[in-house]
Amino acid sequence: MSVRAFDLILFDLDGTLVETAPEIMDAVNDTLGWFDLPLVSQQQVNDWIGHGTLELLVQALADRSAMPVEQVRTSELLRQMVPVYDGFYKQRCGTRSHLYPHVRETLHALRARGVKLAVVTNKESRYTQVVLEVHQLDPLFDAVVSGDTLATKKPNPSGVAQCLAQFGVPPERTLFVGDSSIDAATARNAGVLVWLLPYGYNMGQPIEACAPDRVIADFSILLN
Repeated sequence: MSVRAFDLILFDLDGTLVETAPEIMDAVNDTLGWFDLPLVSQQQVNDWIGHGTLELLVQALADRSAMPVEQVRTSELLRQMVPVYDGFYKQRCGTRSHLYPHVRETLHALRARGVKLAVVTNKESRYTQVVLEVHQLDPLFDAVVSGDTLATKKPNPSGVAQCLAQFGVPPERTLFVGDSSIDAATARNAGVLVWLLPYGYNMGQPIEACAPDRVIADFSILLN
């Protein structure tokens, strides 16, 4: 039996396990079109992903209107957009997303080694669950912490701390795997190692700038 390097591995969702940006862009543009606003590009959406749906809509509305970001946050238009986006994204979820290479087989192999696996994402639970179910990932995880599970979200370390307590695993036996500076900060704040993948959504910045403990080009490296 293989010796396991970690007893608990925590994963970000969007940009780490699943390429979701195309269908997120579709839902954003569905919403903007509903309100007769100009559409946004895929690269813009990629750069806005990471802080949760509300912040994504704030950035899109600020970019497509004449309002500054702080005005958008308290605007009636933003309040109206949220449920419209909710409806469109529920329709779009799973239509243009896909697992990154080697994700499923690596997760199965880690489970076979007895490693506890969890998702810690800023995506709201209603969307997280749909993505996990569509891609048949939900049975592979022992815990899921979404952006609205707790009172705080990443980079606050509370989601990581909850998983450490739930499984009784010390920080030094825990790894966080993500794709952004948010994930790097979350891991640092929780006192756990962080490995980052270069193919996700890091707000347009090179992943090396986050100074992770390791950059891994391929998901299957988690088995080595």
